[in-house]
Amino acid sequence: MDAPAPGGLGGTYAGSPVAGAAALAVFDAFEQEQLLARSRAMGALLVARLQALAARVPAIGDVRGLGAMVAIELFQGGDLDRPDAALAAKVVAEAARRGVILLPCGTYGNVIRILVPLTAPDALLEEGLAILAEALAAAA
Repeated sequence: MDAPAPGGLGGTYAGSPVAGAAALAVFDAFEQEQLLARSRAMGALLVARLQALAARVPAIGDVRGLGAMVAIELFQGGDLDRPDAALAAKVVAEAARRGVILLPCGTYGNVIRILVPLTAPDALLEEGLAILAEALAAAA
């Protein structure tokens, strides 16, 4: 801590020993807990379950994701030219009422983003997906 000149630490781009140590600890946790592999597995599970749900729910026009960040896009009557922001808002509200927090997003407000903590057990993930399906049914 005596080596940097005055003003050498704490600036926006100068870094910080505490932040550096925290970053290294995060890298260690990712490696030790195999969180990258967990993200890929969780994403594959989410996409598969949501695609199965989309086969039963015409309003889901798209399922997409990268790793554990997955989204569904909702459309009125399955018409890809009619984004359904109102349905997305209803689903998000209904899911919240049932204990699951979802994020509405997208240019038209018709996308529901799903971000599950990588440390969540599969049973909790399945419970959340069941609640999402229930929220979709209740909001439709």
